[in-house]
Amino acid sequence: MSAKRIVVDPIACDGHGLCAELFPERITLDDWGYPIVDPRPLSAEELEHARRAVDACPVMALKLAALAKARSTAAPRAGASGHRGG
Repeated sequence: MSAKRIVVDPIACDGHGLCAELFPERITLDDWGYPIVDPRPLSAEELEHARRAVDACPVMALKLAALAKARSTAAPRAGASGHRGG
């Protein structure tokens, strides 16, 4: 099973705040009542609470998303591009 996190669709969100009430450990509200979601991966213990918050959203603005696999940030080796200087 891949790691999951909560994401919010800011266009769909109406700022009801129910998500923050159900999962305050990871979701807080800004000054206007819109969610600020902690982007870190959810632990196994948090996943049930996250699902409850996602399922309770009245406008379906919350989703559980799989974390993208980390891409290599290593620089290509010299000469790997096929370009020869000079």
